[in-house]
Amino acid sequence: MFNKLKNYFNRKNLKDEKFSYLFERPVDDEFVCFDCETTGLNPLEDDIISIGAVIIKNNTIVSSKKFVRFVKPETKLQVEAIKVHHIRECDLLEAGNIDTVIEEFLEFIGSRKLVGYYLEFDIAMINKYLKPKLGIKLPNKAYEVSAIYHDWKIEAIPQSNIDLRFDTILKELKIPPLGKHDAYNDAIMTAMMFLKLKNQAKVKVK
Repeated sequence: MFNKLKNYFNRKNLKDEKFSYLFERPVDDEFVCFDCETTGLNPLEDDIISIGAVIIKNNTIVSSKKFVRFVKPETKLQVEAIKVHHIRECDLLEAGNIDTVIEEFLEFIGSRKLVGYYLEFDIAMINKYLKPKLGIKLPNKAYEVSAIYHDWKIEAIPQSNIDLRFDTILKELKIPPLGKHDAYNDAIMTAMMFLKLKNQAKVKVK
């Protein structure tokens, strides 16, 4: 009930009806797995520098429909962030404008359900630009892979301390590692985690 009310008021705040499709009923077995690389780890102060996303449809990763965009940030790239994702300011000279990239991202995801690893941070980064632009936050239902993994493990080993690190989940689910801290590769690996948990581990996604 609370979520319905929250979504109702979110919808009322939409400034541009062109984006009303975000509030449509999602297709049952379609998801978008996405990941952002940023200038730092503070959504209030830092900026998105890349977004990678892939569609999951009928239990399959649709690799032919991928979303990869680089963004020119307004804030300076932090040294610690560069060490993680290896994206430098000189790599973003031809990158897109965040306003355009956000619109393209919204068109890509539509009303599909979202999947990610520590997705709360990525959604907060998208909402940072979405709220002033359209007056709303992302209304899409979201699934956190680390939470799904935790619930699966805790059933097998009650009262255990579950390691939720990305590499640990990859290894446990026997998923081959791709190049990490690349937004698209991270989205692909997270999508594989989600499908393995959903199908092979028989975790229910409500």
